[in-house]
Amino acid sequence: MKELLTYIAKNLVDSPDEVTVTEREDGDKTVFELRVAPDDMGKVIGRHGKIAKEIRVLMRSVAQRQDRKISVDIMDENE
Repeated sequence: MKELLTYIAKNLVDSPDEVTVTEREDGDKTVFELRVAPDDMGKVIGRHGKIAKEIRVLMRSVAQRQDRKISVDIMDENE
């Protein structure tokens, strides 16, 4: 699943080399932290957060098929 999120993000941004995805466990849920270049943040979030929402929907549907719980956090460079 980490590879899927990385693939999606790298195809949305102008600087694919700066895309990083960190995976961590939080209780019974897996949290994916997505980081991109500051200039690409808008491309990953989208107007009114539509792209970010769709990324989360897609990732949750894949996780549901695998009987897992996940969340996707888009991290600011300060976090």
